[in-house]
Amino acid sequence: MNSLATVFSGAVYGVDAYDVHIEVNAGGGEQKTVVVGLPDAAVKESSDRVWTAMINSGFAPPRGRTTVNLAPADIKKEGPSFDLPIALGMISATDGLAPGRLEGYCVIGELALSGEVRRVRGVLPIAMMARENGYRGLIVPAANAEEAAVVEGLAVYPVNTLREAVDFLDGKFDVQPVAIDIEKVFEAAGVYDEDYADVKGQEFAKRALEVAVSGGHNLLALGPPGTGKSMLAKRVPSILPSMSLEEALETTKIHSIAGLLPPHKALVAKRPFRTPHHTISDAGLLGGGSHPMPGEVSLSHHGVLFLDELPEFHRNVLEVMRQPLEDGRVTISRAAASVTFPCRFMLVAAMNPCPCGYHGDPKRECRCTSLQIQRYRAKISGPLLDRIDIHVEVPAVSYQELSSLQPGEHSRDIRARVIQARKIQQERFAKIKGVNCNAQMRSKDIQTFCSLAEEPRTLLKMAMTELNFSARAYDRILKVARTIADLEGTDAIAVPHISEAIQYRSLDRQWTI
Repeated sequence: MNSLATVFSGAVYGVDAYDVHIEVNAGGGEQKTVVVGLPDAAVKESSDRVWTAMINSGFAPPRGRTTVNLAPADIKKEGPSFDLPIALGMISATDGLAPGRLEGYCVIGELALSGEVRRVRGVLPIAMMARENGYRGLIVPAANAEEAAVVEGLAVYPVNTLREAVDFLDGKFDVQPVAIDIEKVFEAAGVYDEDYADVKGQEFAKRALEVAVSGGHNLLALGPPGTGKSMLAKRVPSILPSMSLEEALETTKIHSIAGLLPPHKALVAKRPFRTPHHTISDAGLLGGGSHPMPGEVSLSHHGVLFLDELPEFHRNVLEVMRQPLEDGRVTISRAAASVTFPCRFMLVAAMNPCPCGYHGDPKRECRCTSLQIQRYRAKISGPLLDRIDIHVEVPAVSYQELSSLQPGEHSRDIRARVIQARKIQQERFAKIKGVNCNAQMRSKDIQTFCSLAEEPRTLLKMAMTELNFSARAYDRILKVARTIADLEGTDAIAVPHISEAIQYRSLDRQWTI
């Protein structure tokens, strides 16, 4: 009797996966199954699920004491994804599967009591690990097959039941590897229901959004209720450049780990647009938990994070976002270890000028006191405002603009200009690691690519003196001016570019109450 079997699987740590060798030993003694190798509660419970699934699939469970070891034993294992490999190990250890049939395969999957194989989280990073480690195939739940199949050079075999997996490994059932047409996935993702042609008026705000997207700048929209701030923000993805395969894989890994990838979906090929509610906690925004999971900032990776009613968010939640905005990554530290998730996103925020929303409105009376307005605005700290490159005011739209039958400019036309500006930036930063657009420039990059002639330098000096801008605001103005020049296709930053960039720092000035 072959009492020892080894099955290869994988587990996720952060955004990457690592090899897990599952050793199953079926011996004599009392009828008991022991799982070792730092399993969490879900993994410990797998023995009961596996036993029942084996019986309902027509297999006899091991008799006596069965020991399941998850190696490496010094890393905590979590989740139900080890059910299928443990079951295959038990079947192999009791001669239900010929020796050597499991060799070269990586296996993941959760088992139902009926023997059905259910989908699991984190399949994409495990598939990438399996390819790097030279496995000849990956056996996954059928609902996860498309997700794993985007990894080229790895055969992905979908299974629906435990019996199907055993028959496939034993050569009694033919399972064809899943193939994905990546081009079709990206083509389908290029269609947007929202279009800027639907937005009446607000040409200045649209221009600011075009500049923001062209350079990857963060943006804050300020205006009374009903002026279209949310409407404008929701259409930002329609003018963003299409995702590259590398960006799509990075984003899909995060969504897969969080369990947000729908069944049978291959890739997150459309840039994410996340809109958390203002009651969100700092752990919900940045990520956290006993087993750290990505938060909203990481789920927005390579996309847009929209924070509506910005002052309504808890101040401590907004403050912890400052460092991720600068670094493009968030590190969650726990007693056992620390996990780093990427979070390179574009922040779009919206807020009213006061609690009632009508301060400064020529047609509606504001009933807020000066103290209420000060407290409301104080929720947005100076350091956070400094990290938002563009501040744009969104006034009420006139009746003439609302009733006009003339459609606005289509998103596809704005997007064409954005793509051209991004192309200029990609060529500019081709040899600089970690910088892909103007918003990501560091101090030395600003000195290199944002040099000014005498006239624009004089204008900027005057603005810095008169408007009391901070040093960080100085850098932001230069970055935005660089983007405006790129949209015009000019190498030199001129006076009009600096002038427009200064207009986008309205909240740095002293607000009149």
